[in-house]
Amino acid sequence: MTRRRAFTAVAVVALIALPISLEAQMTSPLLIDLSNAEPNREPEDFTFSRTGQGEAARWIIVEDATASQGRAIAQVSTDRTDYRFPIAVYQPFTGKNLEVKLRFKAVAGSVDEAGGIAVRLTSPDDYYIVRANALEDNVRFYRVVKGRREQLAGANIKVSAKEWHALALRAEGEQFSVSFDGNVLFITTDKTFADPGKIALWTKADSVTRFDAIEITPLP
Repeated sequence: MTRRRAFTAVAVVALIALPISLEAQMTSPLLIDLSNAEPNREPEDFTFSRTGQGEAARWIIVEDATASQGRAIAQVSTDRTDYRFPIAVYQPFTGKNLEVKLRFKAVAGSVDEAGGIAVRLTSPDDYYIVRANALEDNVRFYRVVKGRREQLAGANIKVSAKEWHALALRAEGEQFSVSFDGNVLFITTDKTFADPGKIALWTKADSVTRFDAIEITPLP
């Protein structure tokens, strides 16, 4: 396998052949490994798209001394189109009940300074998304159906720019729990997307955002 170094499991995971879904074979968290990723290249094992309008996003590996492995995944395009949501979809994993944790840092943006996690993604226009916004100082949870975004829950909280923050989304059946910097902000329910889907990194408009310490944990 040529892309084995793009991810590593906290526990040993068999990587002899890449299955369509790793969820059924995983019993421990999977941490996306960026330690050997080459700067200024697209991150391996991701595909790239967007919801809405505007130009294509640019996702690259950047060196960052404050990142856990000295590198981060960054969206660096600065297209100011407001209804534009770049996504980087992690291909090796498909799941339904899971928890995704990561750190993000909003580096720049005049329209938005946002970063988020998408789950149960079946297309660039259909998924759940939790995002934090440093310009608005809030965290919001949405469903996106056929490209149309609808807020399901949210909380107002300080989201400082140019600093790492922890964001987590736990999905169990119809229940979704969102945590920010280690504290649960809210729990909500929805049954729009009941099937497994992909996980993705997410930004908005001209947000230049970095992502680090991306961890996926399947749930029973």
